[in-house]
Amino acid sequence: MRKTFIIALREYKAAVKTKGFLITLIMMPVLMGGSMAVSLLTQNKVDTSDKKIAVIDHSGLFYESLQQSVKQHNETEIFKQGTGEKIRPAFLLEFPEIGQADPVKQKLELSERVAAKQLNGFLEIGSSILHPDKDPANAYVRYYSEASILDESSSWFTNPVNNRLREVRLAGMNLSADSTKELFFWTNIEAMGLLKVDENTGTIMDAEKSNVIRSILVPYIMIMLMFMMVMMSATPLLTAVMEEKMEKIAEVLLANITPFQFMAGKVLGSTAVSLTIAAFYVTGGVVTAHQLGAGDIIPYDILPWFFIYLVLFLIMAGSIMAALGSACNDNKDAQNVSFPAILPVILPLFVVMPVLKDPAGSFATWISLFPPFTPSLMIVRLATPVTIPLWQPYTGLAGVIVFTTISVWLGARIFRTGILMQGQKPTLANLIKYAFRD
Repeated sequence: MRKTFIIALREYKAAVKTKGFLITLIMMPVLMGGSMAVSLLTQNKVDTSDKKIAVIDHSGLFYESLQQSVKQHNETEIFKQGTGEKIRPAFLLEFPEIGQADPVKQKLELSERVAAKQLNGFLEIGSSILHPDKDPANAYVRYYSEASILDESSSWFTNPVNNRLREVRLAGMNLSADSTKELFFWTNIEAMGLLKVDENTGTIMDAEKSNVIRSILVPYIMIMLMFMMVMMSATPLLTAVMEEKMEKIAEVLLANITPFQFMAGKVLGSTAVSLTIAAFYVTGGVVTAHQLGAGDIIPYDILPWFFIYLVLFLIMAGSIMAALGSACNDNKDAQNVSFPAILPVILPLFVVMPVLKDPAGSFATWISLFPPFTPSLMIVRLATPVTIPLWQPYTGLAGVIVFTTISVWLGARIFRTGILMQGQKPTLANLIKYAFRD
């Protein structure tokens, strides 16, 4: 074991003493925080130039109402109160004549004007929009532009159009807008947590509003941090071992240590590097949250689980990477096996949202108990406000321990043969042969 720890300490010192390590350690949170700061600073930076929009109104109901709505918008909504600074674009409407013209040809002409930057877009209102049941095919409101799904102009017209339809329909029923005001009052449903009992005093604690940061952002940050640690420390083992094999450094080391000690030392060294980075980031996150008055969003009870799963995940992934690196002869071999090797690390990222939506569901439960995915997805489930039965993280931990043990055993057997083998491609057949050779 002493020789194993000597190798691990050498790997650790070689990593943490480099400028690249310090730059990564410092710049990663700076870049992440900087991107968030830029997003906050630029969220109100919108194009305030006037937007010219044509309206094709087949129903004939919206000429005056849209003009009035746009006038009110241009006079009261586009300027910042107090400073008079223009913060939103003004709308300039154009109502082309419909007549007997070919509607498709007319829309083509308007599309060409939009492409030529003479218009920002055009709105088309169907002839049966007032009574959609009579002619559903013509009961539509469509907005056309080069990027209509991202154009906020289309969403702005929703209220004026629907307000006008409501007004006309009420008038047809001989009802005034004032007498039916409460009929259209919209009530939002507040997302709340659960009531709890204070363990110290026994008093009932009222439910609190659900916190989006605690429910989504914290679990997402934790899985991304785990993903980053594996990608930054365990994955490079493949290339590092392959290079030491190519440069005959491995042969010199194996004259004094066993292949298992060599592999274990490198895996433990990379694991220590990842733990150093993770501890730095977690500590920084906790301190920052407290400084911002948001210390209550930190799931302190989950942090021990996070580091336990992280250590096992790093050893599991590191053993596999080191074994594959020992079987490679050049960079081309390393490139061929790198993607299949990191696939189990990447796949959990694709199912994060379904797991977050229903952390206690059968899908989230069973996929988080699949050992290669357990470290990432079990942490996501534990970090949500949903109570996860205690048997699940312990069962997942047992599965990961067993799977990690098997990974280390298989990795060591592949490593002992592959590190000295030359000219053999790292095919699945060869890896199986290395693993089970006596």
